[in-house]
Amino acid sequence: MKNKKQWLILAFSLCLTSGVFAQEKDWARFNRYAEANKSVKTPSKVVFMGNSITDGWWPADSMFFIKNDYIDRGIGGQTTAEMLVRFRADVIQLKPQAVVILAGTNDIAQNIGYISQENIFGNIVSMAELAKANNIHVILCSILPVYDYPWRKGLEPANKIIQLNGWLKEYAAQNGLSYVDYHSALKDERNGLPEKYARDGVHPNLEAYKIMEALVQEALVKVIK
Repeated sequence: MKNKKQWLILAFSLCLTSGVFAQEKDWARFNRYAEANKSVKTPSKVVFMGNSITDGWWPADSMFFIKNDYIDRGIGGQTTAEMLVRFRADVIQLKPQAVVILAGTNDIAQNIGYISQENIFGNIVSMAELAKANNIHVILCSILPVYDYPWRKGLEPANKIIQLNGWLKEYAAQNGLSYVDYHSALKDERNGLPEKYARDGVHPNLEAYKIMEALVQEALVKVIK
């Protein structure tokens, strides 16, 4: 009986400790934009949801966002699961006319472990469906080309990215959504991102962002009032 009581106390203590650690970790990083979101005037115009490629867009060319009244909600390193979790806080609650979704490369890089192509696609579709349910126009973007990830080599991502992009393009066409093909505009002969556009083969430089801006603007002018 005494051992059982001690075990229950230990189990309860572990639950409390786990809860504290979970709160401190903020797995989906809700805190990153929590204060900034409070100052956003709603309804907003366009939210760019993504990972480090979107996160790095602001420091590379902040005037693109400022002059167009667009909002950047990228977080470096994030997977589609993490973006999906924070989608309500960082997109839906800002009530934008449109959302630009650029996601999936960190899933392929297995940043938080293996995930199937089908589940990566499913997470992106879930974000799109949440947006549509809240009367937000969806701009789905192709994953940028990558030949090899410098932080996790040997995963052979090029063809996996092409496959996922094919699914996204087909889904967009079937559901009346806009699809922006960054991949075709930026790829090299290996279906990677050439050095002239990215020193590390993954993260775009200003020249690449300028190409992306022109492409996404073409899609946005069709849906933004």
